[in-house]
Amino acid sequence: MANASGPAAEGFIAGEFTHEASGVHYKVTQEGGKVWLSYSRENAAADRSMSGREELKYFIGSGRRGRTYLFGKQGYWFEAPINWYGKKKLWDIAPNLQLAREMPMTLAVDPGCLHCHASDVARSLPEARNLYAGEPFAHGGITCGVCHGDARAHVASEGKAYMMNIDRLAPAQRDSVCLNCHLEGETAVVRQGKRIEDFAPGDDLFDYAEYFVYRSENGAGGRATSQWEALSRSECKRKSGERMTCTTCHDPHGTPGPEERVEFYRAKCLQCHAKRGFAERHHPEERDCSGCHMARPSANDIAHEQVTDHWIRRRISNRREVEATSGELAPVSGSAADERDLGLAYASMALRGNQKAGSRALKLLQRAEKAEGGARRDHELHENLGFLEQVNGETGLAAEEYERALAADPFDATAAGDLALIEVKEKRYADAERLWHGIFERDPAEISTGMNLAILECAAGEGDSAMATLERVLEFSPDQEKARGMLLAIEAGRQRCGAK
Repeated sequence: MANASGPAAEGFIAGEFTHEASGVHYKVTQEGGKVWLSYSRENAAADRSMSGREELKYFIGSGRRGRTYLFGKQGYWFEAPINWYGKKKLWDIAPNLQLAREMPMTLAVDPGCLHCHASDVARSLPEARNLYAGEPFAHGGITCGVCHGDARAHVASEGKAYMMNIDRLAPAQRDSVCLNCHLEGETAVVRQGKRIEDFAPGDDLFDYAEYFVYRSENGAGGRATSQWEALSRSECKRKSGERMTCTTCHDPHGTPGPEERVEFYRAKCLQCHAKRGFAERHHPEERDCSGCHMARPSANDIAHEQVTDHWIRRRISNRREVEATSGELAPVSGSAADERDLGLAYASMALRGNQKAGSRALKLLQRAEKAEGGARRDHELHENLGFLEQVNGETGLAAEEYERALAADPFDATAAGDLALIEVKEKRYADAERLWHGIFERDPAEISTGMNLAILECAAGEGDSAMATLERVLEFSPDQEKARGMLLAIEAGRQRCGAK
């Protein structure tokens, strides 16, 4: 964990490759202590040719599985479109982008990623989740305070004042220290008025967010995170109860080397499976317990990676477990979810195309809106209600919900963008242009918004504004084919702004 982030030059390995689907050639080099990502697509048509480079400032990830690299532009921070994959020792396109036809350069750095990989992380500005007033974090890696709380008194007293003893916390708070970064679920819903990055050691994670999985899910379903879900289903956890936690088997202060790994984890198993003669009778020829009871299938969400199944099954089937994609959602915490949180969880499934989840989300959120409380200040509730009403063709109701969302949070780009689409449908183009201009001015990573804005500006005869918008799109997303094509057409006179 101490090596979970740092300066890009630390442990850097140069390399290059061509991504087949997009035809982009990537090259990473080190020059004068700085790391550079160069990209190009040579011998292509004018609307496809491009080249450039960005300085990579930081890495995220210890390198054991892989590393993601970060670069900044005008205060906005992005993930590089390529990753270093530690297991196979190669550079390749970032996860889930193998089939991307265009180079993705606006992969916004999520505050949650920084929160789990770095220390003294800055709070992002309200205009955009990846916009920072300065550097995004002060210290690379996970320092003592991330798990043990504020270290100032400990340092000031030269170690006489003890830091937090995690083992003395109540089970929920104890487990939260690990789950804060090692729990993902199928979807997570942040509690109203909370920010997950405000979690501090000693807090209960589920006071900040609820995590949902499908009841029919078996283990982690091939996802490369959220092993707590699988562990919770295991007989080991069920019989041990609150006594078993992540640190029962894992030492957060160090990882055994390859030559020590088998015996290290075997000893952990035998702490509980200690019946006399058990170790001698139970397959003495195979000392690697995890090899038989904790399968390692390939991850379905990260290329070149495998996951250890923490279900710890008595017998491993050769049949590949398939991730559940529908059904009833259940909170990982085991508590009963309220209508607001459960409704938002189903709404997130609806965004992935699950129509049944959308119907259920709509009913839950409508009831939550009517309930007493602070719903009027809950921009997420109104934003998602607006989306669900819009999908159902109720554009008038959707517009009302989006207006409520923007009253609660003027920087809600999703609500503003969807409301702009309604305004265009109603031929209120000036209102749509105002909304899209506000979004794109605050967050240039909203590339589709920038394109919509340029089209409206050109249609209104604002050719100079349209070209300036397109140039900003290409500044942040240089491989945006539609933006380059439209800009070339306007400059060449093939497209006349304001022409009928």
